[in-house]
Amino acid sequence: MKNQRVGSSIDWMTILLYIALVIMGWMTIYSASLPIEETSLFDLSQIYGRQMLFIGLTIPIIFIILFTDAKLFERFSFIFYGVGILLLLGLFAFGKTIKGQTNWYQFGGFGFQPSEFVKTATALLLAKFLSYSQINLKFTKHQLMGLAIIGLPIFLILLQPDAGSAMIFISLIFVLNREGLPSWYFISGIVAIGLFFFSLVIPPTYLIIIVFVLMIVHYVFNRKITRNPVVYGLIYLAIVAFSFSVSFVYNNVLEAHQKDRINVLIGDDVDMKKEGYNLDQSMIAIGSGGFFGKGYLEGTQTKGGFVPEQHTDYIFTTVGEEWGFIGSTLVIALFVTLFLRIIYLAENQKTKFSRVYGYCVATYLFMHFFVNIAMLIKLFPTIGVPLPFFSYGGSSLWAFTILLFIFIKLDANKVNEW
Repeated sequence: MKNQRVGSSIDWMTILLYIALVIMGWMTIYSASLPIEETSLFDLSQIYGRQMLFIGLTIPIIFIILFTDAKLFERFSFIFYGVGILLLLGLFAFGKTIKGQTNWYQFGGFGFQPSEFVKTATALLLAKFLSYSQINLKFTKHQLMGLAIIGLPIFLILLQPDAGSAMIFISLIFVLNREGLPSWYFISGIVAIGLFFFSLVIPPTYLIIIVFVLMIVHYVFNRKITRNPVVYGLIYLAIVAFSFSVSFVYNNVLEAHQKDRINVLIGDDVDMKKEGYNLDQSMIAIGSGGFFGKGYLEGTQTKGGFVPEQHTDYIFTTVGEEWGFIGSTLVIALFVTLFLRIIYLAENQKTKFSRVYGYCVATYLFMHFFVNIAMLIKLFPTIGVPLPFFSYGGSSLWAFTILLFIFIKLDANKVNEW
């Protein structure tokens, strides 16, 4: 009787959104990787054939999750996290280096990227930690413990180095903020990112003058926070030091390819035939789709192979070219509907563990979606972040499926929670 109640409580709207996105994702991969000579849809020598296999293997994964006792995800969250950390550590001994990043295990013709699965493990442990009744994020000790759960995988992933995946983990600061983390953590991060980019396009001397004026204005008109001139002075000194350090970090710490990606974003000394080529071709492909698109399988940029990695990080360029503004809007609407649905379900959970985990799922998916599309239209530096359910790859598809369906299971189980 209990299993029947749980089964009947599954949120089918979320599952239908998932199915729609996976199907549309495969269709896009098929178009982006279709060879000149037609072959079987299940031809494993072709990218779309392997993706079909990956999709098929999600079916047993989904059934295993849905028939697992929901309490086990909370009970063994620390073990899942520990195994994930060990897998990240193992990369430094057994990982395969691809394009300067050691973030894959290679098994024959298939690869396995552990950071994708560690996202779920980190979300489970963070939810478990925050669900303890004695945890209060107003206390510094508890803040540091929560940040440490997120920080350990970030540290190991940065050593690979994989800045894109690390940034996705950093986004969990939104979840901590939702659960009571003081807003100054979040605000400080936004200010630091803004100062970094402004310091690259504005001489530091001018920048600190602008900041000084803004802080004076804030000091004069501030009514909510204690106007302590010493605090303002220390903050200003920290901003000055940070602004002048950006040049050193940019020239001596960042790798050449990382500087190229930033230069492409800010339009500084970019060769469109080299480092700016991918982004330039991506924007051409999306723009050429117009309002209605060129038609499915009719994209000239896609068929011509002008956009490198079009079946992975640049998959949305095929959507833009072949499906146009109308199709792109439909895809974006499906994603946004999924995000809002997850947030709605999270807010209606009966346990804090399920609620926090739901917010982690929404945050992960949204950040992948936002960054992937933003980098294609020159709103974000180009980094290796897949578009959920669309980009080619077994690791990302299975990881996103596990991440989402654990929450679907937790949501279905709320009928048994008191």
